[in-house]
Amino acid sequence: MEGLIQHYGLFVVMLMILAGALPSGFSQTTRRFQFNVEWKNVTRLCSTKPLLTVNGEYPGPTIAVHEGDHVEIKVTNHIADNTTIHWHGIRQLRTGWADGPAYITQCPIRGGKSYTYKFTVQYQRGTLWWHAHYAWQRASVYGAFLIHPRMPFPFSAPIQDEFPIIFGEWWNGDVDEVENEMVKYGGGPNISDAYTINGLPGPFYPCSNNDTFIKTVEHGKTYLLRIINAALNDELFFAVANHTLTVVEIDAVYTKPFTATAIMVAPGQTTNVLLTANQVPDSSGTFLMAAWPYLTSVFPFDNSTTAGFLRYKNIVTENIKHPQKMPSTFEPNKYNLPKMEDTKFVTKFSDNLRSLASPQYPCTVPKTIDKRVVAVVSLNLQDCPANRTCKGYEDNRFFASMNNQSFVRPSLSILESHYNKLRNNEYSTDFPEKPLKPFDYTGVDPVSENMNTQFGTKILEVPYGTNLEIVLQGTSFLNVENHPIHVHGHNFFIVGRGFGNFNVAKDPAKYNLIDPPERNTVAVPTGGWAAIRFKADNPGVWFIHCHLEEHTSWGLASGLIVQNGPRASQCVLPPPKDLPSC
Repeated sequence: MEGLIQHYGLFVVMLMILAGALPSGFSQTTRRFQFNVEWKNVTRLCSTKPLLTVNGEYPGPTIAVHEGDHVEIKVTNHIADNTTIHWHGIRQLRTGWADGPAYITQCPIRGGKSYTYKFTVQYQRGTLWWHAHYAWQRASVYGAFLIHPRMPFPFSAPIQDEFPIIFGEWWNGDVDEVENEMVKYGGGPNISDAYTINGLPGPFYPCSNNDTFIKTVEHGKTYLLRIINAALNDELFFAVANHTLTVVEIDAVYTKPFTATAIMVAPGQTTNVLLTANQVPDSSGTFLMAAWPYLTSVFPFDNSTTAGFLRYKNIVTENIKHPQKMPSTFEPNKYNLPKMEDTKFVTKFSDNLRSLASPQYPCTVPKTIDKRVVAVVSLNLQDCPANRTCKGYEDNRFFASMNNQSFVRPSLSILESHYNKLRNNEYSTDFPEKPLKPFDYTGVDPVSENMNTQFGTKILEVPYGTNLEIVLQGTSFLNVENHPIHVHGHNFFIVGRGFGNFNVAKDPAKYNLIDPPERNTVAVPTGGWAAIRFKADNPGVWFIHCHLEEHTSWGLASGLIVQNGPRASQCVLPPPKDLPSC
């Protein structure tokens, strides 16, 4: 009888999968987590302040699951302000209610309230991350999201150990005040006081010798480094002195392995590398690992370096002596770091990123498209309103836009309005699919043109299954800059990149449609463009935005509605009963 019941249960599960009531990656394992959003006093750089955390941890707790697992994360908000959490890179197949961006897929979790994010990790494995998606809370509310694969890694190197390296930024002051000041006066934000590795600034900052990340390794062993850029506003180079890194994964997608002396990781991106401890250290027994910014902007930036150490085990050493401050003759090449302005290095590194494209891990890039959207990503300068104080360039206000549309969040989540077919003025689906007035995007004078933008909540809507191409075109307004654009709900393939203006008559012929890199966040080249392709096969509403937080605050964002498909398995699931209300 027990055997019959078990077989019947499996039969019912299979019927539910076929009917679309359960995802095809269904697993009987449910992993549950509790997140408490709360304040905790934290000391860095000789300064103690209340820091917003999850469970009192900075960075927050690591979520580790297996491919195919159900995940339930109950988030309880113990602060007075609203909050939400985004599971960055998780596709959320049909479960957009769990995606997290405030006013896009949910209303925020109010103080004293809870919301349980429920989703299944399907067809994904590798390193992703999670972070707050309300205001600038992700300055300290973030952590790793690790998905262990069902199959062995597609590379042969035996791994001794693995560990996350999460880059962040630290402000001595109140981050809320930094954001509020920027929004109120339209100027650029105050820069951070330090970069961090796993929440620790390292020895090049004041009072930070003991706040330094140190990882012990054994000579001859190979380690998997899971690298995450959780910094708010900076692309970062990373390197380990005297060591070579082998890139094997980006944004939780395997790549063709290649070696590099350093990597560049944009905010929102992840990169897995292999490191073999095959060097001979000096008497300290250590090698420096360090990160510093990739500079593409004329705006003020945090010109500093975060560092940690690889400590070789079983080496007779003296006490490790950390440098007390950044040496005046600091030479980045000594630590394998490129120069801050080294766009040539970034271009070559990006060119080396290729999908594995193997029989087991095929590259499913659309060879043909149903729709091409050209979106100009730009900084803007808005005229200062009468009787207002503005602190942007020439006493005006900074904004940002896509196709001259500066995004404004609605008062009700767009997914709720879409799902319930509410006909209101909260949003419209008339996002311009190409620039209304084409111009020399990357050759225009940075400051002499009219850079005023329009404001609204215009998004794109496509039928289920659309093969979509989006060309992200940078401009030279105010300055040329690298923009990390993140697409929620879908992975995409970067089929082309270039400098200058996209040429629709010539550039598509040079696309890589064989093994382009697959990501969820693309670094649009400074003064250039990037073309991405994907099949819009995840019904719901999905945020598209720059992952430089200051640019998102200025409006460099839009959204994508993917309509339900004809089958039940191609439709958004009903909203959970505990979905927060606005």
